[in-house]
Amino acid sequence: MKHKNNHTEALILQSGEGRVYNCGTMTAVFKADENETNEKYSVSEWWLEPNSDGPGAHSHEDNDEVFYGIEGTTSILVGDKWVDVNKGTFLRIPAKTIHDFANRTDEKSGLLNFFIPGGFERNMPSIVQWFKDNN
Repeated sequence: MKHKNNHTEALILQSGEGRVYNCGTMTAVFKADENETNEKYSVSEWWLEPNSDGPGAHSHEDNDEVFYGIEGTTSILVGDKWVDVNKGTFLRIPAKTIHDFANRTDEKSGLLNFFIPGGFERNMPSIVQWFKDNN
């Protein structure tokens, strides 16, 4: 689905709609990003297949992230501690904090992510290519 480049209009997306990025056993669906939010934040879903790893440990210099469990249980690394995020669990990760996520269960898991400020979506084409080249 193509989004309008207009942050002053309501944006309504049904389940599964958005910009879809396939990253091996992980799929990202961007619901709104800098185009729709005037670069203030991005909102995406991250879906992990059973018993799969996420993006690898990393941090963001200037961006906070919020994760909200929407399905199953996702294990999220925050600094040096793993936290299980179940449906309905809220987690904020401040800028400069090392983090990662993985699905260590036999069921699909999903997270809603808010990236503040926006702009992370600019990295998605190169992330998709990395997963194609390395999996």
